[in-house]
Amino acid sequence: MRHNKAVNHLGRKSGHRKALLSNLATSLIMHKRITTTVAKAKALRSYVEPLVTKSKEDTTHNRRIVFSYLKNKEAVTELFRTIAPKVASRPGGYTRVLHVGFRQGDAAEMAMIEFVDFNEAALASAQQKAGAAKKTTRRSRSKKAEAAPAAAAETAPEVQEAVPAQSAEEPKAE
Repeated sequence: MRHNKAVNHLGRKSGHRKALLSNLATSLIMHKRITTTVAKAKALRSYVEPLVTKSKEDTTHNRRIVFSYLKNKEAVTELFRTIAPKVASRPGGYTRVLHVGFRQGDAAEMAMIEFVDFNEAALASAQQKAGAAKKTTRRSRSKKAEAAPAAAAETAPEVQEAVPAQSAEEPKAE
């Protein structure tokens, strides 16, 4: 039973675990998306999200707190300059964990962890879906659609007149 055990120790001593999570968090901040095992991705999510929340308010104190976790100046700068402005309106849930299959060597379950607001493909598809929804909810006809049936109606009687004339000639030939 795992009653009251909030932290996944990942089979490591505390110093090793802190260094691992710090390095994973730095890589996630710098690359916006990384692939790791599911257990590490879930542990990383609870490690990074409070840091992103701290980065929303750019103060010296918050920078020092975040630096004490990450220990990388470039990652702290990236977090405060590019990531924080994009997630400023989001109340939480800055990352997503996607299962991607199993690792070839030891069949460990792998996952991709990424920042939600930095996935351009997902954002583009969401915008396309929103655009498609707007097109399908149109209730009035467009001017082109109204003009096309009128043009078809003008040509239709000519075709209809030609058809009976040909059928009238065929019985005479017999």
